[in-house]
Amino acid sequence: MNLKAASFSIENARELARGQLLGDYDGMLKLLIHQEDHTILGVHAIGTGATELIHIGQSVMGCGGTVDYLVDAVFNYPTLAESYKVAALDATNKLRQIDRIGD
Repeated sequence: MNLKAASFSIENARELARGQLLGDYDGMLKLLIHQEDHTILGVHAIGTGATELIHIGQSVMGCGGTVDYLVDAVFNYPTLAESYKVAALDATNKLRQIDRIGD
């Protein structure tokens, strides 16, 4: 099984508007994505609101969802949940780079 982890770190307050509003400089949301079919295999959340964020990833995983679902989803702004969209976009870009290297 080919696996590729794609992560987005919200360590810097400038990364998310909600992080700036909270004055929160530490935290991370990480997605583990299957390289071929883009299903979400795991989600890690650390920092402010992690317990309120993790269920989003669990729900998408429970439905067999892909990273593409998170890219297309609408997240309220400004919220920390927006980190899912940013992480999904980052993952999609990394997966495209891997595909180009493999060609």
